Amino acid sequence: MRRSWIALLAAATGLGLLAGPAAADEPVPPSADRVVTDYQDPVQALPPVSRPPTRSCAVTAMRHTFANSYGRPYVGTLTPPPDCPGPWSKVVLDWTGRSRGRQYDRLAGLWIGGAEVLRTSTPEPDPSGITWHFDRDITPFAPLLREPQPLVVDLGNIVNDTYTGAYDIEVTITYYGVDERHPAPSQADVVVPLSADPRQPGWRAVTAGQTHATQVVVPANTARLTADVYARGGGCEEFWWSNVPTELARAHPDAGLCGGGTYREVTVRVDGRPAGVVAPYPVIYTGGVAPMLWRPISAVDAIVTLPYRVDLTPFVGLMTDGRPHTVELVPPVGIVDAWTLGGTLFATTDPAVRRVTGEPRVVDVPDAAPVTRSTGDGLDVRVTTHAERRWRTEGVVRTSAGEVTVSASGEWTFDNTTELRDAARKQTTRHRVSGAAEERERGRQGPPSVRRDGFEHALDVESTTHQTDANNYRIDGRVQLGRVMRTSVGRERPTRTVAFSDDRMTTAGGFGRTDGALTYADGSSTQRWRGLDDAGRCRDHTLGTRHGWVVSEILRTADCQGRWRE
Repeated sequence: MRRSWIALLAAATGLGLLAGPAAADEPVPPSADRVVTDYQDPVQALPPVSRPPTRSCAVTAMRHTFANSYGRPYVGTLTPPPDCPGPWSKVVLDWTGRSRGRQYDRLAGLWIGGAEVLRTSTPEPDPSGITWHFDRDITPFAPLLREPQPLVVDLGNIVNDTYTGAYDIEVTITYYGVDERHPAPSQADVVVPLSADPRQPGWRAVTAGQTHATQVVVPANTARLTADVYARGGGCEEFWWSNVPTELARAHPDAGLCGGGTYREVTVRVDGRPAGVVAPYPVIYTGGVAPMLWRPISAVDAIVTLPYRVDLTPFVGLMTDGRPHTVELVPPVGIVDAWTLGGTLFATTDPAVRRVTGEPRVVDVPDAAPVTRSTGDGLDVRVTTHAERRWRTEGVVRTSAGEVTVSASGEWTFDNTTELRDAARKQTTRHRVSGAAEERERGRQGPPSVRRDGFEHALDVESTTHQTDANNYRIDGRVQLGRVMRTSVGRERPTRTVAFSDDRMTTAGGFGRTDGALTYADGSSTQRWRGLDDAGRCRDHTLGTRHGWVVSEILRTADCQGRWRE
């Protein structure tokens, strides 16, 4: 994505398909220029968090307006409600935002006790104002929620004569009690933040050569340790999936191209040793490519951002000595702008021993070796990048059950083709990543337990710009994107699916001005989400929009009866 397009849209607006059937009828691009300045409140086809029918208590954790808020996060205290002291069958966070006027898309994060509980980005408002909502199951953070904790929300924003939209955010947390049918879930016993100060935002914007490093102390009887990692690129790294080789960008500085190529991965290190790698999803912010593409349906992962899981259990034996150990989040190699990294550790303890010991025995995490080839001349080129990625760690932990062998691994295939045509006024990208992460645990008796997290990422983008100057231009775009995720567990082989989602979207539209006046702003889209909701029920939800408004909706829910479970 050309840097000049990014700057142009910011100044002017403030604003691939996976295997399987199409999500719905293809959106119809505008046949004639149309100016849409008022659109429906943001919506998504994602399923809401299920709520148990038990006694509950809701706490308003924050009401705050983020205006000129860079470097000025909200800092408060979250206290569990006396009438619902726990244990809890579920804890749900609700985020409701409001804004009106003109504004950029903004990155936001929320921390409780220093642990990153959610990450999101904002939809862009229209002059009459928008309201949006999403929820998040934060039950895994229950060990932190039993006592009062600092609550921090960071949403950097600027309000001035041009960018008039403040963001009014309300956060509510609801605690649900337990009964015979709704017990407290089995989960980690201790939450370990990757944050130096629980009263400050825990993320860090890092550039090439920097890392997000945190000193942590885990309980001496930790028997399992996993990390949830958040990673988002900014600036030129916001569009990393369409970046060109650095030498091409440098050869044509007036074209405003972003360098660094298209391959990205984020690494986790423990005391300087690589412990795991994740492939980030190509998130598009709500102002990305062309703003009207995302009104009112935001791109996959833009609003409800999911973390990436890395199993650090092979390193547990080195970390249970009561001393601080360094956990580092390492941005992709060769980046040309900043990545905002953060996360949290979850420790499961063994109450029958004072200390779990052990050591890693295999650390096979080689550097990535993507292969990039370019054909063509000047600004009419085709760039392909391919990578086959594999890594593995293995260790032993000595628990009350004896010596246990644990391993973590990941593998994926990466393919990206980006083409520039018409002196870089037209750009197309086809991006595919397919793979899985696996965790295994084997004791002295019986077959090993296995967890496998499979994923597929798909993104196709076509964009064309005709620009005379900042007051005369037109941008047209078409985007197809999708993400499939499946978590399976079992003994010896992961045969039982416990989570499945297939989220796809197609959108088309554009934006333009003539002599400074807005003469084109329109779009249409479809989104289909199908899979298992958090209660294990099948859900199939399709939305269709035109001119910024939902014009069709199909929702089917049913007992799964084996569907998507094999």
